[in-house]
Amino acid sequence: MNVLDVIMAKRDGGELTPQQIDWFISTYAAGEEIADEQAASLAMAIFLHGMVPQELSRWTQAMIDSGATLDLSDVGRPTVDKHSTGGVGDKISLILVPLLAACGAAVPQLSGRGLGHTGGTLDKMESISGWRADLTLTELRNQLATIGGVIAGATGDLAPADRKLYALRDVTGTVESIPLIASSIMSKKIAEGTDALTLDVKAGAGAFMSDVESATTLARTMVRLGTDHGVATSALVTRMDDVLGRAVGNAVEVTESLEVLAGRGPADVIELTVALAEDMVRLAGLDADPASLLASGAALTIFEEMVEAQGGDLGAGLPVAEHTTQIKATSSGLVSAVRSRPIGNAAWRLGAGRARKEDPVSATAGVICLVAPGDEVESGQPVLELHADTPALLEQVIPTLDGAVQIGDEPLPSLPIVIEHITADSL
Repeated sequence: MNVLDVIMAKRDGGELTPQQIDWFISTYAAGEEIADEQAASLAMAIFLHGMVPQELSRWTQAMIDSGATLDLSDVGRPTVDKHSTGGVGDKISLILVPLLAACGAAVPQLSGRGLGHTGGTLDKMESISGWRADLTLTELRNQLATIGGVIAGATGDLAPADRKLYALRDVTGTVESIPLIASSIMSKKIAEGTDALTLDVKAGAGAFMSDVESATTLARTMVRLGTDHGVATSALVTRMDDVLGRAVGNAVEVTESLEVLAGRGPADVIELTVALAEDMVRLAGLDADPASLLASGAALTIFEEMVEAQGGDLGAGLPVAEHTTQIKATSSGLVSAVRSRPIGNAAWRLGAGRARKEDPVSATAGVICLVAPGDEVESGQPVLELHADTPALLEQVIPTLDGAVQIGDEPLPSLPIVIEHITADSL
């Protein structure tokens, strides 16, 4: 096999053979023969020409085969997981994992850290005193069997080829390739060993995919991949123009998650959580009512057990920022938008996010949205509250939030958060 033959086949718009795909992925993952610039050339060829379904399915399988796979068949419950493509204020996993455990499922939520304007689940959880993300496989299995839910860091031996390819795509302008995005996400989720998977694919100004058409194409591609590999998979395409909930950051999002788990919290967070939970319950073949269980507070007890099992202490309280300031409305009227992109960027600049994967994050930094779309406000009324570890950060960020909360004379129509539900039967 010759790497130039593989590159030129895709460069000329051809379909890679199963043998070419298996050889390329295994060889590149092993660090043999194939240089980074050659892998980058193939990634660009895929970006430009795409992949047909059978080609992408084989590419994803080769990524899975580059490392280990988990066997969760002995945990004693149906296994189901959820993946989100990332949004501003997206703390849904913190609520969804214990809720599905309350429904009778086992949820192995292997998560990542935030990068840029979208937050990371592990960053949020690590704001809890003592909580640890690194679990052994034995600890993960035991927690799934006894509690039903776990949020932890992904092990390095799941789809290691993806780690190399993702780092390469990040610096070569090929991140936005739908086949490469889909295979990156699905190779890790399939290797995780779950029986079923619900995808939350965001669309809007604060999402990775800003337009609904691209988000829907990505969702359909991933549902097809999961189905092809024996995982019951469906996707919800959901709106991400306004901030999800009121809190954007790490500790502040944990606080909001605890409110929702206690049967309170923002209506949009509850709406999306229930929609995803109902789909996961359906895929897992369970007979449960997620909305009732969430409202009852039953999932809060399970969340507390999950935290304690991983060394966390909610009783110690969540950290609070030393410095805060408020941004006030400059006019009176109705809130028409609470724009997710500038608010996500502000939280990142305040310290809640990172520009590079190795950067530290602040547990206390973030933004609290004091109003939501549809609210009536008066000029001078506080609309945003900024949290940071130093006053200098607050001063730097304030100018970037001009226009983040938009105020008009007429209310905008209220739209459901779920745009489309894609199942294997609808492909």
